[in-house]
Amino acid sequence: MVLAAVALVLGMAQCKKQEQQTTSEGTVAITLDVRSHDGSRINVNPNNGMVAFEYGDVVYVASGQKFVGTLTNNGATFAGNLTNPTEGQPLYFFFLGNKTPEETLTPGSSTTCSVNISDQTGEKFPVISFATSNETFTGAGLYTAYFLNKAALVKFDVTTLSPAPTCILGLNNKVTVDFSTNVFAYSQMDDGLVKLPSGNGEHWAILLPQAALTEGEEGSVYAEGGHYAGTRSAIPAITPNDYLNEGIALTVTTRTDPKGTIPGLFTINSSGTQVYFSQGNLQYQASTDTWQFAENQYDYIGEANINISSSYSGWIDLFGWGTSGYNHGANAYQPWSFSASDGDYHAYGDNDKNLYDGNGKADWGYNKISNGGNTEDSGWRTLTKDEWKYVFDTRSTTSGIRYAKAKVNNVNGVILLPDNWTATNYALSNTNSSGADFTSNTISADDWTNVLEAWGAVFLPAAGYRWGSVESVGSEGDYWSASRSSLSAYACGVEFDSNNLYTIYNGTRRSGFSVRLVRNAE
Repeated sequence: MVLAAVALVLGMAQCKKQEQQTTSEGTVAITLDVRSHDGSRINVNPNNGMVAFEYGDVVYVASGQKFVGTLTNNGATFAGNLTNPTEGQPLYFFFLGNKTPEETLTPGSSTTCSVNISDQTGEKFPVISFATSNETFTGAGLYTAYFLNKAALVKFDVTTLSPAPTCILGLNNKVTVDFSTNVFAYSQMDDGLVKLPSGNGEHWAILLPQAALTEGEEGSVYAEGGHYAGTRSAIPAITPNDYLNEGIALTVTTRTDPKGTIPGLFTINSSGTQVYFSQGNLQYQASTDTWQFAENQYDYIGEANINISSSYSGWIDLFGWGTSGYNHGANAYQPWSFSASDGDYHAYGDNDKNLYDGNGKADWGYNKISNGGNTEDSGWRTLTKDEWKYVFDTRSTTSGIRYAKAKVNNVNGVILLPDNWTATNYALSNTNSSGADFTSNTISADDWTNVLEAWGAVFLPAAGYRWGSVESVGSEGDYWSASRSSLSAYACGVEFDSNNLYTIYNGTRRSGFSVRLVRNAE
């Protein structure tokens, strides 16, 4: 469907030219009168296809088969200085969506200009349009023109599980102008990416002319960051000045991260290695010999951990160090093991070994985890003491925020923010503060699920610890690392409460601590 309104008949006033006025050697000042239809910014009105300009918009001008300068909108007209335009010939005007050209343009010599319109998440549509002056150039003065669209306005209907922008592949996203012929050429870069704003519902975009595309398979659409992928319906052929308002369906609902992970990525060392965290703390059921991750990040077992035994039909989530269930040489290696002697928890039977030494199976991550892939040795593991410390204290993040104490769904704990977290995702207080109280941030279950967790945030609940009895449930969190301590009978972990956070904490190996697994990002 083509609407005449999309032709961008931008009311150009017919005016007498001023006497020729040279501003400096080889340059001449001109004005292009552009009257907005509605006084709004340069934006396509999806209801009628009209376009209006705003202050600061830039038009590129060609004359004599070369680029001769730019005109800038001053709120009412476009004005600027041109370099040696050709007498007796029209002026040619190009609006390129306020995108930055790939080339450095030199007035009087440049003959081509290219822009990429991939990112359409801002407030303005990257409109591509062209006009020829109604008058031939005779000197300084006021000129008029009628702009025509060289692209199309297209509506998409988006269904997505991700809060990130929706990305479409396989589209022409680069336009190249040949100032010598006034010809527009369209091509692809970055796999033909066009990025729409985040959120579900109706989104409009500018598409460049191209052939029709059949229905897109899984991966032809994805959420920025790569954590969700999806499909799209067919896209009809795009021609200049099209107005397509029926709505092309985009569905982004398939998780592409490893099963059982949270979508955020966390750097764990100076080499840049990144990991995903599991969707919740590790849990075990002895009666069925089943491992699983907690359904929600804020879930924990609590007092019921006192019931550990080889036949207990409930779930436990506090484990002695190295109790992976694999007989790696320790006397106490079963998940339900409890001994009063820390020496019974030596990894591989050696006080100086870490969980990752030997064959690595002293680490809980070697197990089949029912909702984490259900395959042995699938890549899950426990962070080392140095990796835990790097996550909390050293990482560089987009926002500068690494962690914050919080109460999520009325559960005390610590939030870890992924590397790409931005402060505008959700307002957090007292960030990167080990002495902050849990009440620094009170977050509902809905906000946690739909905003923070959707952006990749990790929550470590204050699940307490087991030391014969179960202690400090809801007020203290203790999480094992894979590293032994330099102190005999101890291993390293992370501990926090309402007043403190210790990123390297020495705990007796017989203590029952929480386990939160990770897996390296590929």
